[in-house]
Amino acid sequence: MTQRLVLALAFAFAAIAPPAAVAADDIAQRGRAVFMKNGCHGCHTIGAMGSRIGPDLSRVGFKYRAEYIERWLRDPSYLRPSAHMPALELTDADIQILARYLSTLR
Repeated sequence: MTQRLVLALAFAFAAIAPPAAVAADDIAQRGRAVFMKNGCHGCHTIGAMGSRIGPDLSRVGFKYRAEYIERWLRDPSYLRPSAHMPALELTDADIQILARYLSTLR
């Protein structure tokens, strides 16, 4: 490939694919918004935000992947019958973005 073609392809790709950092920032921003909108901060902390009734979620991504967190959010008692967390009325979109966000917390 010529250098001109390589540069043209690089610019074209950059125009259609956002940088990973932007995507990660978007997930974090949307995830924090879902966390707050649905009252998760009423029981959980992430950093200094929230209450200490339930587990601190600041590093939950070290322990669980997004798929597990999604399943947990859909029905906590299915994964742990003795769970104190109630089943929440979250939309599928909220569950997906919240799980993706929480899985990035390390």
